[in-house]
Amino acid sequence: MTTVSNDELIGSAEAVLNPHTVGDRLFGNVGATLVTEAGTLYSGVCVDTGSGTGFCAEHAAIAAMVTAGEYRIARIVAVWRSDEGVLHVLPPCGRCREFIRQIDPANIDTDVVLGRRTSTRLRELLPFHGWPDPLD
Repeated sequence: MTTVSNDELIGSAEAVLNPHTVGDRLFGNVGATLVTEAGTLYSGVCVDTGSGTGFCAEHAAIAAMVTAGEYRIARIVAVWRSDEGVLHVLPPCGRCREFIRQIDPANIDTDVVLGRRTSTRLRELLPFHGWPDPLD
């Protein structure tokens, strides 16, 4: 596994934050960075749309990774800066958790960064992730 620290990953995600308002929508106010098993970093930002066609920052980072031909996520983080300038680490939403898992079955063991000194495996955030046993 890669040796990128939580602080390095958080810093990389923070570096892509670029909030931009279009009408009543805010783009780029959440940034995400992931590191693959190969050690490559990919980043992305969120795009909020009124029609529901937008996507989370994690989706953008994962799309960049898949575009480059990689699928195994070693670690991932998303960050957001409040109006007061305070940086926060955001846990992935349920949609992102499932998206991470579906990109590669091994991603169930992706290390999800939850803070400077805190992380957990995706499997802990996405319990009951396997197909259910048949009743009969």
